[in-house]
Amino acid sequence: MDIIFLGGLEIETIIGIYDWERKTKQTVVLDIEMAFDIQKAAKTDDIQYTLDYKTVSKRIISFVEASQFFLVEKLISEIANIILTEFNVPWVRISLNKKGAIRGASDVGIIIERGER
Repeated sequence: MDIIFLGGLEIETIIGIYDWERKTKQTVVLDIEMAFDIQKAAKTDDIQYTLDYKTVSKRIISFVEASQFFLVEKLISEIANIILTEFNVPWVRISLNKKGAIRGASDVGIIIERGER
């Protein structure tokens, strides 16, 4: 299976459990890998046979910007569900980085894999 990826997708959202986090948007950074068979697209040179990463990114940006979850666990799970169900992707791996969440750490977050590769 081939992998189509989006790297370093930065999105502003309300995320967190503390009062200040409920009022101030924070940046989350997503790295997304999606399994997809690109053979027909490669053979035909036709976008209709591939996973349009621009469409995926626009959907994820729209969803994350409008969301207001308390936990990154919930946010990343919802993103995975959208990708798997709306884009007919059999497997996804997502890294969510909530930069600056811990003093002294440049990066903090979660990595999940869902589906069958």
